[in-house]
Amino acid sequence: MTIAIGDRLPPVEFLMMTGDGQQKVSTDVIFAGRKVVLFAVPGAFTPTCSRNHLPGFLSNVEAIKAKGVDAVVCVTVNDIHVVNAWAKHTGAEGKIMMLADDNGKFTKAVGMNRFFPDSGMGERSRRYSMIIENGVVRQLNVEDKPGVNVSGADTILKQL
Repeated sequence: MTIAIGDRLPPVEFLMMTGDGQQKVSTDVIFAGRKVVLFAVPGAFTPTCSRNHLPGFLSNVEAIKAKGVDAVVCVTVNDIHVVNAWAKHTGAEGKIMMLADDNGKFTKAVGMNRFFPDSGMGERSRRYSMIIENGVVRQLNVEDKPGVNVSGADTILKQL
């Protein structure tokens, strides 16, 4: 079942890199009592994710936060080391909370998993974005064709 507007996020743990190394962090900790923008990408370092999706949020992170958002979060089905390297490479480190959904637990729990057999990536995440308030989905933007058409920072800014 795919998550929908009005649904509560499932309790799942992600991995994130901190100054003390990798750390598990739960959806309860990230989203409880907060307004959060989450966007998900099929993979770190992939062309559309690196050239279009992440850069749009990176250049608009302050404008998004100025509209009352506590955090901007990126989720990708990659291991924590790849996610950390991508954050450093793109300049997202310290600006966007970069979360590794290492085995796709969150992605599957929200029904956003998809197979990418032609690209050799296997099972990853669909491209989407959400506005979440206190763990509840308030806006959901899922891409139905290649590219960043409805899930980018510009859409989120209009919805806030």
